[in-house]
Amino acid sequence: MTVRPEQLRSHQWYGTDGLRAFSHRARTRQLGYLPEEHLGKPVIAILNTWSDINPCHVHLRERAQAVKRGVWQAGGFPLEFPVATLSETFQKPTPMLYRNLLAMETEELLRSYPVDGAVLLGGCDKSTPALVMGAASADLPTVFVPAGPMLPGHWRDEVLGSGTDMWKYWDDRRAGLIGDGELAELEQGLARSPGHCMTMGTASTLTAAAEALGVTLPGASSIPAVDSGHDRMAAASGLRIVELVRQDLRLSRILTAEAYEDAVATVLALGGSTNAVIHLIAMAGRSGVRLTLDDFDRIARTVPVLANLRPGGRYLMEDFHFAGGMPGFLSRLFDVLHLDRPTVAHGTLREQLAGALVHNDDVIRPRSRPLAAEGGVAVLRGNLCPDGAVIKHIAATPHLLKHTGPAMVFDDYRTLQRTIDDPSLALTRDHVLVLRNAGPKGGPGMPEYGMLPIPGYLLKQGVRDMVRISDARMSGTSYGTCVLHIAPESYVGGPLALVRTGDSITLDVESRSLQLNIPDGELEKRRIAWAAPPVRHERGYGVLYGDQITQADTGCDFAFLAGPGKAADPYAG
Repeated sequence: MTVRPEQLRSHQWYGTDGLRAFSHRARTRQLGYLPEEHLGKPVIAILNTWSDINPCHVHLRERAQAVKRGVWQAGGFPLEFPVATLSETFQKPTPMLYRNLLAMETEELLRSYPVDGAVLLGGCDKSTPALVMGAASADLPTVFVPAGPMLPGHWRDEVLGSGTDMWKYWDDRRAGLIGDGELAELEQGLARSPGHCMTMGTASTLTAAAEALGVTLPGASSIPAVDSGHDRMAAASGLRIVELVRQDLRLSRILTAEAYEDAVATVLALGGSTNAVIHLIAMAGRSGVRLTLDDFDRIARTVPVLANLRPGGRYLMEDFHFAGGMPGFLSRLFDVLHLDRPTVAHGTLREQLAGALVHNDDVIRPRSRPLAAEGGVAVLRGNLCPDGAVIKHIAATPHLLKHTGPAMVFDDYRTLQRTIDDPSLALTRDHVLVLRNAGPKGGPGMPEYGMLPIPGYLLKQGVRDMVRISDARMSGTSYGTCVLHIAPESYVGGPLALVRTGDSITLDVESRSLQLNIPDGELEKRRIAWAAPPVRHERGYGVLYGDQITQADTGCDFAFLAGPGKAADPYAG
């Protein structure tokens, strides 16, 4: 079908014979536009998360111009909207606290303005799910433009991966292996250009998931941010969105249950970030698709890890891009993908991947030589996490994947930071470090505290990993034997709140188990004695967040946004 001008959503604002339409046209003249520039044309909202304080998105001001170029060339009318920027590097306590706020802004902006379709510009960790969640709820034709990974880092004769090598060299400094001079050099070499992390951290994982879902152009998610191909991709996205509006191909036809299953398989085969578990569950919920932790664990057992990318592997995103990018990667998952579903670029995923090639079998492994036999994330159950927990076992130390040890409990992250190096704690490599009150409500916002620091005196002895468990998240660029997302969280009285220093804890990844080794009767006594902590916020957005946020296993969306039902389109009058 081809949408006629009078069938466009924006026609309600501009094309009717009434006072309001007259006012809308007059105000558009005030903006300096001629009638022939916009009347009867698809109006395209460009949602731009650019900001001076977001290095992942600092180039998106220019990319928005490329998108506009494409929209104009296709006969559309582009309008740029600045929306909230979620900067992983600067926003505290965590941009996860504000993911749902950007999702709300996206949804309501698209619903309340005279727009027929949308191009979403983002890429830093929380911006991708936030934009897609909001756009899914608004359900207009939509294309996502990923911000793209930064260039590889360099220090002396080493290639650096942002995040991953930050953690590594910070531990080296705490162990006394490097000093302030080396650290100053590393500061200049870790992040050399605009763009998000170039490891398979959360940003690359979520933009790859967006491509697997079918909401980007083919190959878009791995183009380096400063490559001229990125500018061309942005312009092509502008061209494409106009055609999607004319076809009335709405996001709900792209974001199907099959698309989400494919995104999960993609994330697991990439060895991607554990954060994708929370975000994909939330995104699916906005699309009316039920996605659970059990789906992740089920699919993980059917796909190998094929991407040899840090932190679980060797290479960086630029290597992945030139090895074939997502089209090449997905071509090695044909047997697990739903190839007959539509994408924003093609009638079917099968058409989109036709002719896709892999050019480097070490970066994108063949099925006969995987990096790991099963997907990179495991879902755990047990009396410590009755609603589930996750571990990125591909980035963990193998001998710790089955481990029993005594707990050392920290009630909050500040206390942990202040005391972790205290020799009087007498911590050994066998201890299990436990952090609580760092979940969705307790953090608040579930900060990336889950890669708990190793005590300095153990680092100096050569210990670089311990079993660490928390209701927090961790950066997708992190590594180590870290059990995360324990649900329900300790702040609401989950079993993690009942652990005491000295209790025995057993982690068994093969059995998908996390167990507190105390009698059920003792656990019940502690539960009865537990008292709820004070509320985190007494006013402002934090009150809404605390009232409405759901737990990690259901995606940390707001309950009133995650529920069924539709919001009415406004009367443009």
